Amino acid sequence: MRKILICDDSITDLTNIKTIVENAGALTITASNGREALEKAQSERPDLIFLDIIMPEMDGFETCRKLRDHPDTKDIPVVFVTTKNQKADRLWAQMQGAKDLISKPYKADQILEKIGAL
Repeated sequence: MRKILICDDSITDLTNIKTIVENAGALTITASNGREALEKAQSERPDLIFLDIIMPEMDGFETCRKLRDHPDTKDIPVVFVTTKNQKADRLWAQMQGAKDLISKPYKADQILEKIGAL
């Protein structure tokens, strides 16, 4: 069974992605900000992380860099799920260590495709 960490400060998006992931048969872990996501990634060691960019306390870009730079989390793939969908945002996401970026509003198939890519 896959274990997936979902981090979003929007309860609606967090719940929607969690439902999609659980319906695909994966175990979910949730976080509502970057700091919490870092802690849970280190303790839970998920197989994949879906991460929002625009969040309070620590944005997704900084969270992704910290995940990439930590020996326990550096190999966990990160996929941003965000309203930031310009070409520059995609490039910057890759530079921070993300594997991909899904634009909001997203479709369930987009989330499932990333899970299947594991």
